Amino acid sequence: MQARLLGATIAVAEVRTDVRLGLSGEHEVTNDKGTSGSRILGIDPGLITTGYGLIEAVDGEPKLVEGGIIRVPTKLPLEQRLSVVFHGIQDLIKEFEPTAMALEEIYTHYERPRVAVMMGHARGVICLAAALNQVPLFSYASTHVKGALTGNGRASKEQVQRMVEIRLDLKKTPEPVDVTDALAVALCHLVRCKTNAEQLAALVNTQEASF
Repeated sequence: MQARLLGATIAVAEVRTDVRLGLSGEHEVTNDKGTSGSRILGIDPGLITTGYGLIEAVDGEPKLVEGGIIRVPTKLPLEQRLSVVFHGIQDLIKEFEPTAMALEEIYTHYERPRVAVMMGHARGVICLAAALNQVPLFSYASTHVKGALTGNGRASKEQVQRMVEIRLDLKKTPEPVDVTDALAVALCHLVRCKTNAEQLAALVNTQEASF
């Protein structure tokens, strides 16, 4: 089942196993790479639901291109579930041609080690898809993502969701939460890139002033 949400209009059509939410807010965002800068594909890995969010840097500001989930049938054996995730990510890379991908680092409580192992499986096939398509992949700790969006590494999930909504100028918070988490890590990477560029420019200016 595929669902696209444009403003307040929902259109549903039967396709594969993924759900897509086109959450462009007030903006008309095209898929033409010729009109854009960096395209960052954020991924929230999972063996039941893998969220994704694609943003585009336009004049240094983030614009939403696409967001959605890859839904994985839970009755499938592990290897087939991983195949669904892998081919879903492959399809997204081929369709949208991101210039970078971003993932949140695995974090789980020690009481639930199996969760980390299962997440590691999903993360592994996503990394493989990135490598096969020669897309640079970046990983960020949860605290780094929260800090980049809210200024507080211990911010609540609700605060992060609200900042995703604000930064992308959306009318409502993306749902399900897997989409929001994917968009959050994509935004984190964009912030990191801008910070690095600003620091480099400042360094160059300092060196030039010393001559």
